[in-house]
Amino acid sequence: MLTNLKSSFVLALANIRSNFFHTLLSVLGIVIGVGALVSILSLIEGMEQFARAQVSQTTSVNAMVIRSITHKTINNVRVAKDSISVLSYANTHLLWSNLRHPAKVYWRSNINTEVRLNPTKAGIGVQVYALGSVSEAEQIIKGRYIKAEDIHNGIPVAVVNQSFLDAQSIKTADALQQKIHLMGRELIIAGVIGDGKTPTPKAYIPVTLLTEGELREHPPEVILEAAKTEEIPAIRKEVSDWLKEKFPRATQDFEIITNDSRVDQVAKGFLLFRIIMGLIVGISVVVGGIGVMNVLLISVNERTREIGIRKAMGATRKDIVQLFLAESITVSGFGSIIGVIFGVAFTMVAIPIVKALTKIPFQAAYTANTFIVISAIAVLVGIVFGTYPALRASRLNPVDAIRHE
Repeated sequence: MLTNLKSSFVLALANIRSNFFHTLLSVLGIVIGVGALVSILSLIEGMEQFARAQVSQTTSVNAMVIRSITHKTINNVRVAKDSISVLSYANTHLLWSNLRHPAKVYWRSNINTEVRLNPTKAGIGVQVYALGSVSEAEQIIKGRYIKAEDIHNGIPVAVVNQSFLDAQSIKTADALQQKIHLMGRELIIAGVIGDGKTPTPKAYIPVTLLTEGELREHPPEVILEAAKTEEIPAIRKEVSDWLKEKFPRATQDFEIITNDSRVDQVAKGFLLFRIIMGLIVGISVVVGGIGVMNVLLISVNERTREIGIRKAMGATRKDIVQLFLAESITVSGFGSIIGVIFGVAFTMVAIPIVKALTKIPFQAAYTANTFIVISAIAVLVGIVFGTYPALRASRLNPVDAIRHE
């Protein structure tokens, strides 16, 4: 079986060599189609990698947030809940100790409020983060960040960002030890940090400065940061199971928010783009397949006597079909190889032009899937468009075929 198959491909290659330019012109559609497919898939893959990198820079895709649900919907109307379940610091620590996957845990309460330099003057809006655990600070410009002892002892200090100082017309050099009035408390600025990704006024304070009532009004959230993005689904399930075990109404009391949906949306968008462009380019491949069929029909006509002699010497219909299918697959494979070379060369020329026009620093990306798809297309085109000529050749009457001039 393998010997016959090998012989069929050897004969197919010999026939291609004897009609090289005719074969090349006939598979031009496959060359163009495969070349375009290689270029499009590699460019889309590069664009997707760039988009994923942008999402990762603007969103922490390896983190999840556990929040108390503060509202419920009744008859399509959103109303505040009568009682709110809060994930306490003790419960947060217990959750962290029960995780099977390593993760950093941050506990904080977010409050939108006003801050004043003078309690008698109007203040400005500020986003306050009441920290229940020490996290890594963004770029520290001056002073220090919130420490564990600040949280443990409820020390009235605050760390603010540059936008906070700009809004209050405070010079960075004069910021430390400046007193501010926040939520009815007098706090001292202990440090200044950079704005990070969102240049809006922010202040960080120890969560122990808040009363139990304020925590109920502004329920803290727990942030879990996984070591790897791939571990997020497993950690999410662990957290969900733990919450259901500790809180009878966990699904109504807490929500788990992850950002991996943004990555999924990016992937789905590019998948749709791949499919649409693939269908458009597929027209060229179909045209190329018709060219392959044309080559084989001419080959059948030219080799009618040869087919008759082979059948007279004992070749079966299966042998003839195998011979011409091997030639069809070889011809389409030949066109695909040239198409891949053409596609890669075109992409190398196109990338600098695209980067210059769009100012987007992305590169083409070649994956194993691209070349697997190309190989599958070559075989599929060979089989689909080679079947009719192969069957036609196998049905020739050996006596009539030998007499053919």
